[in-house]
Amino acid sequence: MARRLVPVAGLFISKKTGISAALLVCALILLALLAVMSRAEAGAGLGPADWAAIRFTVLQAACSSFLSVLLAVPVARALARRRFAGRGLLVTLLGAPFILPVIVAVLGLLTVFGRSGWVNALLETVGLPSVSIYGFHGVVLAHVFFNMPLATRLILQGWQNIPSEQFRLVAQLRMTPPAVFRAVELPMLGQIVPGALALIFVVCLTSFAVALTLGGGPRATTIELAIYQAFRFDFDLGRAALLSVVQLLLAGAMAVMALWLVPALPVGGGLDRIMPRWDAKGGLQRLGDFLAIGLAALFLLVPLGAVVLRGAMGIQSMPVSVYYAAGTSVAVALASIVVLLLLALPMAGWIAGRANARIEAIGLLGLAASPLMIGTGWFIVINPYVDPFAFVLPVTVLVNALMALPFALRILIPPLRATVQHYGRMSIMLGLGGWSLWRVVLLPRLRPQIGFAAGLTGALSMGDLGVIALFADPERVTLPLQMVRLMGAYRMDAAAGAALVLLGLSLGIFWLCDKGGRMHAEA
Repeated sequence: MARRLVPVAGLFISKKTGISAALLVCALILLALLAVMSRAEAGAGLGPADWAAIRFTVLQAACSSFLSVLLAVPVARALARRRFAGRGLLVTLLGAPFILPVIVAVLGLLTVFGRSGWVNALLETVGLPSVSIYGFHGVVLAHVFFNMPLATRLILQGWQNIPSEQFRLVAQLRMTPPAVFRAVELPMLGQIVPGALALIFVVCLTSFAVALTLGGGPRATTIELAIYQAFRFDFDLGRAALLSVVQLLLAGAMAVMALWLVPALPVGGGLDRIMPRWDAKGGLQRLGDFLAIGLAALFLLVPLGAVVLRGAMGIQSMPVSVYYAAGTSVAVALASIVVLLLLALPMAGWIAGRANARIEAIGLLGLAASPLMIGTGWFIVINPYVDPFAFVLPVTVLVNALMALPFALRILIPPLRATVQHYGRMSIMLGLGGWSLWRVVLLPRLRPQIGFAAGLTGALSMGDLGVIALFADPERVTLPLQMVRLMGAYRMDAAAGAALVLLGLSLGIFWLCDKGGRMHAEA
């Protein structure tokens, strides 16, 4: 094995190609930012409503990330300590909310916690006052639903990376469970939790669809929603520009922090090694673990079950426009996958061959930049020349690919770097390069990661409700936007049927890409 990292950028792909892809990403985002900044009036500032939106955005993101990680710790610990029938399936389902279309999950939460939901019906039966899901607590509830499973997966991976010999040692020393937690588990949490907090904070900071559906008024407006309102209703491009800059600075700082703190995203469920634990055999500990697992499973599965049940009854109520919107969404998702791979593969090759991994921060621009800012910027750029509404779908495809790029890079770079470290020197000796090296060495070993990244991009694109909400017209509508319109028209049964279709298509695209990547893949 080579003692140093072989420069993969010069080995299998032109350095110019990787740099060109990175520069293209920077240009697409920064040009949009400059376009919106050019419309900001000199001396114009943010008003009280804008500062209120900034405060609300930071507060809800902080609360959402804190609660998501806080609730994930006991669930991850319980899953690390227990083996039971269906454990692997439950760990797999923990990845579902992250790829679940936001509007589908919101509809499920409304079915359970809404004004006419199951929880309020139960409270009314016992004579207690009803609860409202709209406003600050509703936004936080939805974000916890999406991000608590992600935090659980990250923390569970950290727990399973603790060497089993450490638990054998503490068992021989007969350390109490609190002592085991302080000596073995707490140091691991100190490494994993800050990164998980930073990552989830960025995700919540740039959330749009949740605030759009559950925000509940001016007091619960996020920066993303304020940008949407400034452009869509007020056509105040200067205000939208200032808010976009604030969004980029806030999310960019946290995204860079997440890059330094978060470990590489695990592709599998982390089930390769499950060792019995000697520190958790007590009855109360067993009860607490299964209680944490049971409550987490109910919190995740009940809204999803509500979507399936209500959607099955509402399919017959769907208008024909839902099917046209579904076809548009599938086309957008497939195109987003192609654009993502064209950007991610050369960038991953360039970054993996560099000793300084901080250049991966270029990919984080897609996570830090507001999709609405990019859409607004390109509206400004192309508006003097062509009708921007005619380019709504290409812009949506581009933005979807940019939003998925940071996750794809985190998936592709570690195995790519390991593959080159193992086979790079031999490939040079054999004279392999270019497409031959891709075909013989890299693709067979990267197919699972490429399939996973493609499936993740397709699923996220299927549920996107960002740029399309700004530019869409009746002839160019994706399925999530069609759902919002049905909900706005109080056609909830038809919206539930559309949600079931969207759920099936999103999971189907993810499964096909992921399964296709793993099929006949070499170990």
